Amino acid sequence: MNLPNKITVARVVMIFIFLVISNTDDVIKPEYKELWKIIGFMIAIVAGITDFLDGYIARKYNMVTDFGRLMDPVADKIFVTTAFIVLVENKILSGWIAVIIISREFLVTGLRLMAASKGEVIPADTTGKLKTTMQMLFLILGGAVWVEWISKTDSIFFNSDVRIFWNLCTSSIIILTLYSGASYFIRHRKLFISSSI
Repeated sequence: MNLPNKITVARVVMIFIFLVISNTDDVIKPEYKELWKIIGFMIAIVAGITDFLDGYIARKYNMVTDFGRLMDPVADKIFVTTAFIVLVENKILSGWIAVIIISREFLVTGLRLMAASKGEVIPADTTGKLKTTMQMLFLILGGAVWVEWISKTDSIFFNSDVRIFWNLCTSSIIILTLYSGASYFIRHRKLFISSSI
């Protein structure tokens, strides 16, 4: 197993460690609760960084493998799904927003699988990459709320520039998610149109 694939596998492991931490923070002693959440937050950030790192190394050093082609997008979907569900679970994000984001991820994955079955490859486009970047920024902000560095329960949050940035990120993610998902299906409509005939 080469380095990019090891990084991909490590990302999956980190995601599940973060999931465990996020679901056990209520049973931690109060004096250790903040530290426990910070550890989980840092693990999630490192996992997010590896999302970009493994692909970069694989392409730069020509280390692309079939395992990487399969597992990298799977790991990405697990990461995005887990992170947004944790935000919803902690009442930091509305559930309908998470549903839109997660649905888009799996719909595009399904389209890619359909293309792969016909010997075609659908690479990530500019809007998809921009969407991913915005998601990461939003998850960092959401994580800061989760570890209580930023509070959503006081007037300081709701009357500050942070709220404006939060709403801007949320709106941007929804728009980019819908636009990038639709653009994939419009550009590659021949795949499912021909399959339905």
